[in-house]
Amino acid sequence: MSALPALLLALSAAPALAAGATPATGPNGVSLELNTLEPRGQNCAVNMVFGTSDAYQSFKLDLVFFGTDGAIRKRLAVDAAPLRARKTSVKAFEVSGLACDAIGSVLVNDVLDCRTEAGAVADCIDRVETKSRLPVALMR
Repeated sequence: MSALPALLLALSAAPALAAGATPATGPNGVSLELNTLEPRGQNCAVNMVFGTSDAYQSFKLDLVFFGTDGAIRKRLAVDAAPLRARKTSVKAFEVSGLACDAIGSVLVNDVLDCRTEAGAVADCIDRVETKSRLPVALMR
């Protein structure tokens, strides 16, 4: 195959690869997307979408919920593991005593525990990229 047809073939495959690619950043990145907030009485059900290139046996987040006024309203540790390699996953958890409409933003304050098959991962927070589909920001 000459160079030009090979290049054209590679370029035509790129959009298909991108469409099926894991939303994680970099070779070891973890993407977190705040997808929905669902009211449940005085509580709020949070749905997050995770994408990763590596498998994680432990991925525990320290989340801080800020009110619409910017004041800290709730702090919560959430273990999102297991996370499978090259697999998009949805993780749901409930924030008790905090209504969804009272949440102004969410901070991924730290990654409390981060382990792959190889063992503990140092500075796992640096692997995290955040985004939100909502007016409620998800920050790192």
